Amino acid sequence: MKKLFLLSLVAVLSFGVAKAQDAQPENVSGAKISFTEMEHNYGTIQKGGNGECEFVFTNTGNEPLILSNVKASCGCTVPTWPREPIMPGKSSNIHVKYNTNNVGGFNKTITVTSNAVDNPRLVLKIKGTVEAPSTPTEQK
Repeated sequence: MKKLFLLSLVAVLSFGVAKAQDAQPENVSGAKISFTEMEHNYGTIQKGGNGECEFVFTNTGNEPLILSNVKASCGCTVPTWPREPIMPGKSSNIHVKYNTNNVGGFNKTITVTSNAVDNPRLVLKIKGTVEAPSTPTEQK
């Protein structure tokens, strides 16, 4: 009977500890990242056109935000990001340049890794269609 009671007690305590770890209070201390947009749609652009955009973000936490890595899904997309810490309440941006020499539709991702307690790894997206320039018709 004692063994059954002890096993039951251990099981209940283990479950309680596991549930307590799952619950995160809303006022968690640390850096937090918030983007104004998570996806940029270029629409239709001409081959060789401007393939640049910016993703603006703010540190909404109470500790400095550090972006440790920003990586594109392929070599045709090049992101640049701030290497210095972003202080609480401050904003910055990730600059993205897509190579518009490739004709056709595209969907690319940029993975952002940081010390943000709310979202340490998130994915930004760019999409659009690159059109070949139209050639003028010959006059007879």
